[in-house]
Amino acid sequence: MIIHLDQIRDDGLRVDEPLSRDTLDALLKADGYDTGFHAVEDGRLTAELRRVGATGVLVKGEVRVKLGAPCRRCLADVTLDLPVPFSVSLTKAARVAPPPEDPSKVERAVEQRERRDEGESAGSFALDAADEDVFDGKKIDLDPIYREQLLLAVPMNAECREDCQGLCGQCGQNLNDAQCGCDVRPVDPRLASLKNFKLN
Repeated sequence: MIIHLDQIRDDGLRVDEPLSRDTLDALLKADGYDTGFHAVEDGRLTAELRRVGATGVLVKGEVRVKLGAPCRRCLADVTLDLPVPFSVSLTKAARVAPPPEDPSKVERAVEQRERRDEGESAGSFALDAADEDVFDGKKIDLDPIYREQLLLAVPMNAECREDCQGLCGQCGQNLNDAQCGCDVRPVDPRLASLKNFKLN
């Protein structure tokens, strides 16, 4: 979704767009990386864009999606209602100074920034720049912005509940529904062959 800078008036610009299941599924499986989640229904993107200064734009919004995935323990279907709020400050690319090439200058710049931020930065990454990005000064593509925020919000694995018992490793019974009665005592693999040993 492309927003041209001249569309953003003094009172800002509101965006309220549906996101189809196909669009969300493509986002969740882009670049050869599959999150394991799929869209259960259409989502929605709402955002407000405001000009900041002569060339900056502040984007505050929310992606609301309903995602599904199998539980990592019992494989039951799990549905997550996921609101993903985000706030990103965009700066015109021409105003961003290129980093110095001399490594000693880089180290000095980092040290100065750390002293200025009073310990709020780690390495060369300052926390106050965590939500900053650049654009070409003419148009803003919202797709990579909300995609990144969505992928950051998606959990690593889905669980149907915190105390999920999972599946029996021997018979496959869902232990949330009923106990199976299998012998689940661990067997030392070095002694497992003795289990079939018969005496005459």
